[in-house]
Amino acid sequence: MELWQLDATDLARLIRTGRASAREATQSVLKRLHAVNPAINAVVRVLEEEALAAADAADAKQARGEALGPLHGVPVTTKVNVDQAGLPTDNGVVPLKDFIAEHDSPVVANLKRAGAIIVGRTNAPAFSMRIFTDNALHGRTLNPLDPAVTPGGSSGGAGAATATGIGAIAHGNDIGGSVRIPATCNGVVGLRVGYGRIPAFNLSAPGGRPPGAVIMAVQGPHTRTVRDARLALAVMAEGDRRDWRWNDVPMRGPDPARPIRVAIVPEVPGGTSHPAQVEAVRQAGRHLAAAGYAVEEVLPPDIARAIELWHIICVTDVFGSLWPAMQKMGDPDGIAAMEAWLSLHKPADLETYIAAMTEREALALRWMQFFEAYPLVIMPVLCGLPPKQGADVTKDGQAEVLDNMRAALIAPLLGIPGLAVPVGKHGGLRTGVQIMAMRNREDICLDAGEVIEAAEGIVTPVDPRG
Repeated sequence: MELWQLDATDLARLIRTGRASAREATQSVLKRLHAVNPAINAVVRVLEEEALAAADAADAKQARGEALGPLHGVPVTTKVNVDQAGLPTDNGVVPLKDFIAEHDSPVVANLKRAGAIIVGRTNAPAFSMRIFTDNALHGRTLNPLDPAVTPGGSSGGAGAATATGIGAIAHGNDIGGSVRIPATCNGVVGLRVGYGRIPAFNLSAPGGRPPGAVIMAVQGPHTRTVRDARLALAVMAEGDRRDWRWNDVPMRGPDPARPIRVAIVPEVPGGTSHPAQVEAVRQAGRHLAAAGYAVEEVLPPDIARAIELWHIICVTDVFGSLWPAMQKMGDPDGIAAMEAWLSLHKPADLETYIAAMTEREALALRWMQFFEAYPLVIMPVLCGLPPKQGADVTKDGQAEVLDNMRAALIAPLLGIPGLAVPVGKHGGLRTGVQIMAMRNREDICLDAGEVIEAAEGIVTPVDPRG
C-alpha cells in the first residue's frame, strides 16, 4: 500500500515511529494529486514547493527530538474561502484572485500547529453559495464517481480530493450542507460540527457577517474514515479566544443511558424521497440495532417548519447581504442559480425575519427536549440522488435541488452537529446518512458512525480515471 492510500491516523503513526518521513508522505500525495487531479479539478492551487519545505521542516523537527503534533507530517488540503497567509482567499471569484490573506484563519493555524502539511487549496462555487462546485475563476470540479453529477458544494473540491486520495483530511465549511452534501456525493465522511465548536474567522474580512451566518456557518473536515474525523475535530477545535463563539468544552460528554435511543427519519417531510436514500437510513438503523442501539422510526419536532425557517433567515440576511456582490463579481451560472433561488424564496421583511429568529429559538428548545429522549437522530443528507451538473440554473431545476437538500438544512438552523457517513449505493454512486445530536455531542455521532462504517466497509480512495 502506498502512503497516499493511508488514512491520517495510520499515516501519522508511521511517521511518528520512523517508518516513513513527512517528505515521503508529502511526495506520495503530491504524486497522486498530479495523477488524478486533472480528471476532477478538485485542487485548484497546488502548494508543492511550500508543502515539501514544510515536510522537510517537520522531519528536521522530529530528528531533533522535539514534541510532535497529532497530524505531524500528514498531507491535508484547505478550501479557497478560508484565510491562509500569503495566499488568496478568492472564494472562486475572479475579482478576488489577488486578494491575499496576511494571516491564517484559526482552523488553518490549528492544522499547521498539529503538524499537518497543506498540499493544496480546494475548489468551491463562487461565493460558496451552491451545491455545485463550479466558478469562472477555477472551473468545474467533477465527481470522481460520476462526472455527470455534482460532487456537492460548496466544499465539493474538498470532498472530491478526499475521495481520490489527495490528502487524508480536507478542510471544509457548512451553512446549509456544504460539508455533508459533498461527503455524500463523493462517498466519504463529512463532519459538520455544532455551533462554536471550531474557532473560525477571516481577518481579511473585518466587516463582520450577518446573523444567519454567525449562528449557522461552521468549519469541518472531510475524511475517508470516521476515526480520522474524530482526529481532525480534535485538531481543528483547538481554541482561539478571538472567536467569541468558541466553546471550551470536552470532546467527550457524559455517557447517554443505555441502550442509546435513535430516531431514524427515512422519509423527510416536506418533499419527495428517493428509495435508495430511504433505504440507506433504514440500513443505518439496522446496523445500529445490531450493535445494541434502540432504533425507532419517529419524527422529531416540526421538520418542515425548520426547513422553512432556514430559508427565511438565510435568504434574507446571508444571501441578501451577498447578492449585490454576487451580481457585480459573480459568474453567470452562479448568478442564474441565485436568481432561481430568490424566485422561489424571497427575502422577508424585518417583522417576518425577527419572528423567524424568535421561532427558531423555540424550535431549538423543542429539539433539545427531543434529544433528551432520543440522543441521536438519523436522516438522509440528500433526499434524492446527486443532481446533474448545473441543474440549479433554472427555476424548475433549482426547485428540485432545494427539495433534494432540505434534510441538510436542519442541523445548521439549530446549531447542532451532523456526521455524514456513506451507507449503501445506487449504481456507481454512494448513498448516505447524517447522524445528528445535541450541541457539543459530536462524540456520540462519531461513535455511531464507527459502528455503521464497520458494517459498511470503506471503499475509498477511488480512481476517477476509470
